[in-house]
Order: sequence, then C-alpha cells, then structure tokens
Amino acid sequence: MDAVGYLGLDKVFAGNMTGNVVVLGMALAGADGLPWVGPLIALFAFMAGAVIGGRTLRRESTGWNTRTSWSFTAVAVALLLLTAVTIVTGGVPPKPWEFAITTLLAATMGFQAAVARHLAVKDVTTVVVTSTLTGLAADSRLAGGSGQPWRRRVAAVALIALGALVGALLLRLNIAAPLGLAAVISAVAAVVGHSAAHAEK
Repeated sequence: MDAVGYLGLDKVFAGNMTGNVVVLGMALAGADGLPWVGPLIALFAFMAGAVIGGRTLRRESTGWNTRTSWSFTAVAVALLLLTAVTIVTGGVPPKPWEFAITTLLAATMGFQAAVARHLAVKDVTTVVVTSTLTGLAADSRLAGGSGQPWRRRVAAVALIALGALVGALLLRLNIAAPLGLAAVISAVAAVVGHSAAHAEK
C-alpha cells in the first residue's frame, strides 16, 4: 500500500506513518518537489481509521474473534472499492480523486493497524511512528480508552518530524553537518543510557 501511495499518490505513505512525518519535515524545510497536503491528509485519515478500529474491538478479548474477521473483511471491501475507483479514473487519478483515495486508503490502513494491534501477535511489530499513532488513536477516549502516555507518544512523533526538518536544513550547508550532529546525539545518548543503566544497579 505504501508503494501505491508513494509512487501513485504523489509521495504519500498509506500505512507507514514514519514516511509521512519525514516527508512533512523535509517539505517544511523547503526541499524541492515534496508535497505536504497528501501526507498530512494521510496522517489524520490513518488516525481516524485507528480510532474506529480501536472502538470496534474495545470490548473484545485479545486474539482472533468474529469481530476481527468482519474487520478484515471490511478492509478487503474498502480496498476493492479503491481498486474500482482507480480503474474508473484511468489509473492516474486527478487531484480531487487522488486526495479522496489517499484519505480512504490511509483510513483503511489505520483501521487495519488497530485490528492487528488488538491481535497482539508476539514479535509482530511495525515502525515507530505507525505504532505510536495507532496507540495514540486506538487508546484515546474517542476510541473508548481510559488513558495512555499520550505526551510521550506525541513527543516521539514530533521529534522524528523535527529530526527530518533539521536534517533537511543542515543539508543546505553540507552533508557532513547532519551526519556530525547525528554522531554527537548518538554519543550523548550512549553516555546517558549507560549512566542511567548503571545508576539503577
């Protein structure tokens, strides 16, 4: 789905929200040819889908059940609908259709991510921002949740976007600038992490 979104819908990630956040960060830095409307639509649509998925399975026990089956069926129907729409629009949808397809595709992927998260299959993980946004939406009060570490989750997403923004800006100076900054940050993280680990012993 991300290949469809990125290559067919003007550099939009439908399921990988990390990609959208990074593209938005670089677009804000003024990088040439990078869109911001499509990725922004995808982010909010993905979260809306995850809210619906979280609410759909909120009262169900972890694991596969009838509602899970219907949820995956709904995903299949949504994707079939999108297939029909892209056929009707000739494979290269005009902008209004492109944004509508982006919205439904990202919402479908958000819903699917929430359902997959509810299954809690061991060792099946996703990328950081996608997982974080799914948790933020699926555990929110809109989805019937009672509470979550939302500040940490929002901060994680914001910091990744900030990292992309700073990296794109530093590239205007020299490729060594963002590499050097990343090296310093990694070194500081290593020292702080090491110190904290030993302090707990």
